[in-house]
Amino acid sequence: MSNDFTITDLLPLPNSSVKIPRLGFGVYRSPAAQTKKSALKALETGYRHIDTAQFYANEKEVGEAIRDSGLPRSELFVTTKILAPAGSPEETYKKIADSVDKIGGKDGYVDLFLIHSSSSGSSGRKELWQALEKLLDEGRTKAIGVSNFGVKHIEELKEIAKVWPPHVNQIELHPWCQQRVIVEYCKKNGIVVEAYSPIVRNYKANDPTLVELAKKYNKSTQQVLIRYALQKGWVPLPKTDNPERIVSNADVFNFNIADEDLSVLDGLDQGSAGAIVEAVENE
Repeated sequence: MSNDFTITDLLPLPNSSVKIPRLGFGVYRSPAAQTKKSALKALETGYRHIDTAQFYANEKEVGEAIRDSGLPRSELFVTTKILAPAGSPEETYKKIADSVDKIGGKDGYVDLFLIHSSSSGSSGRKELWQALEKLLDEGRTKAIGVSNFGVKHIEELKEIAKVWPPHVNQIELHPWCQQRVIVEYCKKNGIVVEAYSPIVRNYKANDPTLVELAKKYNKSTQQVLIRYALQKGWVPLPKTDNPERIVSNADVFNFNIADEDLSVLDGLDQGSAGAIVEAVENE
């Protein structure tokens, strides 16, 4: 894989004409009033991919930022997620359609809609997936996928899905939590892997190995971690509301982490013990 990435790079989604930007901007639980400002700053900086969710309670503000940015909607990529089914297939469908309305208006769409968690049980996952398939059929989302799904959850979908594999699996990924089993499985099946918490919420900002590498490349620890995710072939979704950080987190396209340093970072893996949010269950 070439490491000559740019911020405008796109990756093709499986069995689809849709392409996803290689770098995304997360708005995980950004306060509603702040979300619009941060999203606008990100778009001004060059990000073209914003990742929200029903759980974050800021979908409407992401939609406002998209409209106010002045950028053509076709050049932007917006993801949202549903956490749990709403009690019946009809209600679940209504809940996801409401999200699209909040982001894009009555005639709008989102680019990617994900099941946010595998925790709703087999019947819940089935109901969620079938609602997403309906949304896809109607053109109100361009692609559908999952988040925090392990091998067993994606395999289970195969039994009931009209659309398989999922276009994307969004999971926690960084050097301390590399989730190699599910990453390898996704790669084998052509599923694009998105990395949430790629900068580990700054919990590792003082890690000696990381600090040493940041010095070597004359970059911040966050920039090294985002670049690492890009070179692993993941789609990182760094999140910050700090305007300077929004800019610096996108300034990762003018250096390359050498193979020996990638190996050093690979060596930090702690398996599921390294997760700060959630490691998936594969079996």
